[in-house]
Amino acid sequence: MAAETAVATTEEAKLVQSLIERSRKAQAQIANYTQEQVDELITAMVWSVARQDVAEKIAKFTVEETQLGNYDGKYLKIFRKTRAALFDIINDKSVGVLEEDKERNIVKIAKPVGVIGALTPCTNPEATPVIKAISAVKGRNSIIVAPHPRSKLTNKMICDLMREALKACGAPEDLVISMDSPSMEGTAELMKQCDRILATGGAPMVKSAYSSGTPALGVGAGNAVITVDDTADLDEAAEKIRISKTLDLAASCSSDNAVIAFESNVEALLEKLQAQGGYICNAEEKAKLQNIIWEDGHIAARIVAQPASVLAEMAGIDLPEGKTFFIVPETGAGPEHPFSGEKMSVVMAFYTVKDIDGAIAMTNAIQAYQGQGHSCGIYSYSDENIMKFAYATKTSRVMVNQPQAPSNSGNLWNGMRQTFSLGCGSWGGNSTNNNITWRDLINETWVSKPLAVTKELPSDDVLFGKVMDKFK
Repeated sequence: MAAETAVATTEEAKLVQSLIERSRKAQAQIANYTQEQVDELITAMVWSVARQDVAEKIAKFTVEETQLGNYDGKYLKIFRKTRAALFDIINDKSVGVLEEDKERNIVKIAKPVGVIGALTPCTNPEATPVIKAISAVKGRNSIIVAPHPRSKLTNKMICDLMREALKACGAPEDLVISMDSPSMEGTAELMKQCDRILATGGAPMVKSAYSSGTPALGVGAGNAVITVDDTADLDEAAEKIRISKTLDLAASCSSDNAVIAFESNVEALLEKLQAQGGYICNAEEKAKLQNIIWEDGHIAARIVAQPASVLAEMAGIDLPEGKTFFIVPETGAGPEHPFSGEKMSVVMAFYTVKDIDGAIAMTNAIQAYQGQGHSCGIYSYSDENIMKFAYATKTSRVMVNQPQAPSNSGNLWNGMRQTFSLGCGSWGGNSTNNNITWRDLINETWVSKPLAVTKELPSDDVLFGKVMDKFK
């Protein structure tokens, strides 16, 4: 049953209703918490999962349950990403007056939304519930986390740890609730009954969130395209492309799915990518990979976030030792060129163009097929190229000289907001371009007082100017 048509049974609806009631009761108890109280809660929540011994346990358990990604990637996300997310918001003012616009004589006051219904994917099930939960509680909300069935035990483990932390702080445990037996029908019912949906997952589930009747924040599909221009440091670019492509075995939707090189540096870049562990496929090997990656037009679940050696074995490719990702030469974009789309694996399409105009055209062609609005990147030390690229691509994020996967959702080396929920704007069918955080999970009351001096409309000559002449 498709997510958008899933209907809960009476029993499932009652179960969700009971979870909502528990969640509302808990949220009401912190509706008037001070900033200090709120920040203590989110600090405790992160500490409960990010301690080294606990992070190690979660990382190991997540890989065992989901069979996706690898231990190192999971550990980095639960140990480091959650810390960075806390650090990013801990000093934000989220209680009381948020802003005072003296020029307009307006004061903005933060108010909680209520119960957040959070959908989380099996590809990032370790840190996503934590980051969504602290964003919710930062806004004095409660949250119910509905995981993908493939990661339901990981979700329960993490939510239980955060619940223990809340209890230790004297707050209600039900500020965080795990949906322990997730189903499409139960998740659809959660989306109907909660106050705001924060959806990270596959396109059908995000579409379902938007059609649920509840205000929703969803994210579009990823298909990151990376340009390497003729001013780039090729050693830097190759290393960072490898970091991004292999992080958690490309479980992230921000993994480099295509790299575009200028003609002037293509051979040198390919040489350096091979030194970083890349393996260039010939035409026969490309066909073999295509046969295992897609089934009936969809990415095969069995290839998602698997090691290069496993993919090679599936495809019947003799992969040399030390090779960790595949480089597949490509020329076009669209359904007839499947490698131009998202692959959710350590497989990367590779394109050659003449110049920045060619890179822009190819990026837009690729992302018109998949991933428009999400992210692209450029390795360049030409501000002219960087800004031309940024102006001409239909994307919410342009990451410059940074590994895409660990960067576009925020990291210590940039100013992007820390999240795992990346809005793609109207390009990706989303309501926001934001890196979604607590500010997207609150209501704001605007207090408007009269101006000290009332504004006066200027004369028509001043306001309309030369336009008036066009109507004579």
